[in-house]
Amino acid sequence: MIYAAVDTNVLVSALLNSESNPGQVLLSVFNGETVLLVNEEILAEYREVLARKKFRFPPDLVDIVLSRLAACSLNISVASANFPEVTDPKDRCFYAVTMSERQTEDALLVTGNIRHFPVKPFVVTPARFVEILRADRQRQ
Repeated sequence: MIYAAVDTNVLVSALLNSESNPGQVLLSVFNGETVLLVNEEILAEYREVLARKKFRFPPDLVDIVLSRLAACSLNISVASANFPEVTDPKDRCFYAVTMSERQTEDALLVTGNIRHFPVKPFVVTPARFVEILRADRQRQ
């Protein structure tokens, strides 16, 4: 089982192209291979971004995706602590959830904007996450 916080840009990319690496990240959440780490701030950001007109996602699709994500995620009750090493303040919630879960599990943070986060082995791109997922499948 893989535990991961998934940045909003990965979720958007997954919905735009389900065959992409971000699509594989989302599929791994839906099929139970990955436990999605969230908090209320992350869920609110997902909803706000997916509802943007520029993406043209049908509202019913957004509702279905968010309901499924909420049902298969682990809600971490942690506020976005002050992590000055995370350059974008909106990304701190993802880092905070990841750091909280890393106290008990080997959690990852999956993002398409890797430069917004400190260089750490647990901060990975969707492509790297897919590699980790494949290796995890082979171990089972």
